[in-house]
Amino acid sequence: MFDVTNLLGFLQPIVGKVADLIPDPVAKAEAVAAAQAELLNALMAADKDQTAVNAVEAANPNVFVSGWRPAVGWVCASGFAVAFVIGPFVTWGAALAGSKIVLPPLDTQTLTTLLMGLLGMGGLRTWEKLKGVAASSGAGT
Repeated sequence: MFDVTNLLGFLQPIVGKVADLIPDPVAKAEAVAAAQAELLNALMAADKDQTAVNAVEAANPNVFVSGWRPAVGWVCASGFAVAFVIGPFVTWGAALAGSKIVLPPLDTQTLTTLLMGLLGMGGLRTWEKLKGVAASSGAGT
């Protein structure tokens, strides 16, 4: 799912430029309000459709269909474990044993971006459930 506010902010100047063609200020304001309402309705419908797709995907018994989101989470968690726990302990243990093992560094910037996205979507979903904005579907969402 995407952030409707960002998309509306992107489309707002376009709507404003088109509305500038209308000379009557009242008609212009009505046209802008109608266009914004129509955009918001279209975006909300797309969000609802994506939610339905997510529910069907999560209910699929095939792990390659329903398990891709958890797999991304596990890959991210594993990468952080290697970068910040396993790697330093292996290097430290090797140094204590008199060996100079140095593991190659991981791209933690990409891992951090992925983690923030995962945590943000999970946090948003929790906030929606707590505020009663979105009902719990019970399908793993």
